[in-house]
Amino acid sequence: MSAVRCDPMLPDVLLPAPLPWRRRILKHPRLMQSNRLALLVLMANVLCALRGHWWNDVAVLALVAQVNFTVGILVRQQFVVNWLSRCVMKAPKSWPLRLRWALAKGYHLGGLHVGGAACGTLWFLALTVVATGRVGSTLLLVYYLQALVLLAIVITARPSARAKRHDLFERVHRFGGWGLSVLFWIGAVLLADERRGTAPLLEALAGTPTVWVLMLTTISSLVPWLMLRRIPIDVVRPSSHVALVRAGRSRPMAGSARAIARHPLQQWHSFAVIPTPGAPGFRMTVSRAGDWTSDFIDNPPTHVWVRGVATAGMVNYGTVFRRVVYLVTGSGIGPVLAHVLAARVPHRLVWVTRDPVKTYGQELVDEILSAQPDALIWDTDANGKPDMVKLAYSAYEESGAEAVICVSNRKLTWSVVHGLERLGIPALGPIWDS
Repeated sequence: MSAVRCDPMLPDVLLPAPLPWRRRILKHPRLMQSNRLALLVLMANVLCALRGHWWNDVAVLALVAQVNFTVGILVRQQFVVNWLSRCVMKAPKSWPLRLRWALAKGYHLGGLHVGGAACGTLWFLALTVVATGRVGSTLLLVYYLQALVLLAIVITARPSARAKRHDLFERVHRFGGWGLSVLFWIGAVLLADERRGTAPLLEALAGTPTVWVLMLTTISSLVPWLMLRRIPIDVVRPSSHVALVRAGRSRPMAGSARAIARHPLQQWHSFAVIPTPGAPGFRMTVSRAGDWTSDFIDNPPTHVWVRGVATAGMVNYGTVFRRVVYLVTGSGIGPVLAHVLAARVPHRLVWVTRDPVKTYGQELVDEILSAQPDALIWDTDANGKPDMVKLAYSAYEESGAEAVICVSNRKLTWSVVHGLERLGIPALGPIWDS
């Protein structure tokens, strides 16, 4: 395949005037929908605190904290994520564009995860203070241990901390979460035992709302791990930058993602799955982007671990539009390739990457061009890096699309998404909130 030359007129593309400042301010990255949802959870908890007269009741504080944790956990549960995605994907395209634009932001529900976890932690810290001197020493010790673990999870989950020490964040999040689950159950049993009077312990537990909420979160967290399994894979390396993985016998939903690991108790990394047309199983594109992916490419395994089910990705929400532009860079082709092959919605693909044939292989490039002959594949080695906002707007105007879906690195994705939305153009992109 010969490189696609850039359009010499592209730098002169005139962008439309920005939205009025009252509408434009909501398009700022700090006010994206996920952050607004986290703020909504916080405000709901503040109202709950202002209206409550139960600050000295340890059991009620425990229930409020657990409800917040449940909200944060359930919105991340694989089956819940897939259900929410399918609900949005069924929205009629006859609905007004602004409504469908709002529904397409459904993947921002991760803001509820952040808000629920943060508020639950604050309530539990309050619980620990109130419980001091009012509960038995064993239960108080459990509460203090829980508070320390919660603080460790929150501190390591900060975006800056995650970016610098992602492996530490992942270990603290996973093992700390498991430890908390055990401690929550111990605390619930001890508190019920202290307050049961002459009633049997099981009866006291059955009459404690916190126990039922805790049971829901425990089952939700256990289900994916109960589906843990080891599967064989085949790995092809068209270049030192990328590995193409073929795996499994099932056919996941197009546009979903699956987490894989070399060892179930070590690092898990999520990649978009690409169903193979006319064949069982799926594929993944693993690009060099850190120690784990580098080792995966240089020393590919013969098997990987998977858990639960594949979950719907951000790109699925774009199916609410009549026509879209997929603007991707490098290995961002992975999350959108399933949609290109499935042709769920009319689209125009714009792929900006280093020498595509050399990096990803002739077979993959031919498959893309076979599915969409008019795809624009921009070779940055030959043509340099384009102005991505102007490139996106040019494809948007030319194709008559309703929205642009961008999959790239964090900085470029947010630049394109918010650069377009401040112009009144619907745009979607990953938000790196989990």
